Amino acid sequence: MTSAPISLIDRAGLDRPQLAKIVSRGLDGSDDGELFLEYRQSEMLVFDNGRLKQATYDTSQGFGLRAVKNEAVGYAHASDVSEAAIARAAEAVRAVKGDYSGRYTAPPARTNVKFYDEDSPLASPAFEAKARLLETIDAYARAKDPRVRQVSVSLGATWQAVEILRADGATYRDVRPLVRVSVSVVVGDGDRQESGSAGYGGREGYEPFVVTTRWQSAVDDAVRQALVNLAAVPAPAGEMDVVLGPGWPGVMLHEAVGHGLEGDFNRKKTSAFAGLMGQRVAAKGVTVVDDGTIARRRGSLSVDDEGTPTNRTVLIEDGILVGYMQDRQNARLLGMKPTGNGRRESFAHVPMPRMTNTYMLAGTHDPDEIIASVKNGIYAVHFGGGQVDITSGKYVFECTEAYRIDNGRKGAPIKGAMLIGNGPTDLNRISMIGNDLKLDDGIGTCGKNGQGVPVGVGQPTLRIDGITVGGTGG
Repeated sequence: MTSAPISLIDRAGLDRPQLAKIVSRGLDGSDDGELFLEYRQSEMLVFDNGRLKQATYDTSQGFGLRAVKNEAVGYAHASDVSEAAIARAAEAVRAVKGDYSGRYTAPPARTNVKFYDEDSPLASPAFEAKARLLETIDAYARAKDPRVRQVSVSLGATWQAVEILRADGATYRDVRPLVRVSVSVVVGDGDRQESGSAGYGGREGYEPFVVTTRWQSAVDDAVRQALVNLAAVPAPAGEMDVVLGPGWPGVMLHEAVGHGLEGDFNRKKTSAFAGLMGQRVAAKGVTVVDDGTIARRRGSLSVDDEGTPTNRTVLIEDGILVGYMQDRQNARLLGMKPTGNGRRESFAHVPMPRMTNTYMLAGTHDPDEIIASVKNGIYAVHFGGGQVDITSGKYVFECTEAYRIDNGRKGAPIKGAMLIGNGPTDLNRISMIGNDLKLDDGIGTCGKNGQGVPVGVGQPTLRIDGITVGGTGG
């Protein structure tokens, strides 16, 4: 299905002038706010243990009406997109204002720039073709190595249309496709079993993602990772120099640093970076950006969920803190400009400052040179789960693929390594930055305050000195 500029107001059969009056009345005297309309189609196919285990298709729609009074927010939402339901919501959000009377903030700037097509990825290929593809991927993975014991493959897609109506009559629309392909395998040798995973995705239709070479590459990587872990020895423990690989390891930057650079945490002074604008927070050469304008990337948006065009926002420049990621409310309260980072999971959620595609820029060192510079350390290529305390910056991350570095050479794979540190502190321990910047393959989902949104991460190869490594070996 091709979506020419789609109006959810018209699609729901709402009278636009009357709706504008309802919204204007509900938000009268507020500092800001909007009616957010959403229509979403989604599907998920999972092929697991040799059979099609899940095939779901869902359509949802709804609205959220928000009134902002200084730091307070009134929010009402419903799946019933009707004039009566929106009128009830308008009366509910008026309660947040009390006797307060603010000055409604100027609307976001307009943009005609689109970073993805509006075609629905759910339309093609047909369900039968998708199911056969999953079976083919499963067979390919099992034929890769006799030690492959279990394979799980999934295809998922969403098509989201949003329309934002403000009390001043301004309207903003966006239509967002999203696809993700995931592969995980389990290999075994005797009683020992290990796993590996890979995936890719972006804001396009299925066509570029179901190309044979694309899914074969993901399977190859998942099997390779699992076999590497099958041969892994227990990880060492102690303080040592750590080399992070390019691409997906940027998830540690996202969690340990990125969240701390979101506007709400800094306004509330619960971030380790609060009050440090203009000061050195990282080693020289470290430049971190959040960029929602990269075409077809998983974390990109033409406009955010408040109607603000996304930007390439420099957060740290050559080690100096120069910016935060902002939605409209926090930008206004901090006396800054919105950066296009107001995001929400769905119509049932309020927007807040969130990352889009967050990454560190490349440096000048060759990756091999970086590894060769380490006498005793580890090389972390892939990460699994982690925990971060935004206020202190402390983190713990699990390495799902890592190697010993011994006298400048990559050695045996290791299992069970945990990186333990402090994001703001470790930014100053970066001693070498590679020339091999890479973005992840389009698999990231970020959680914050119970909301999940698609994001991208990335970085070049990095050397960080003196990181605590938790392990089970000597």
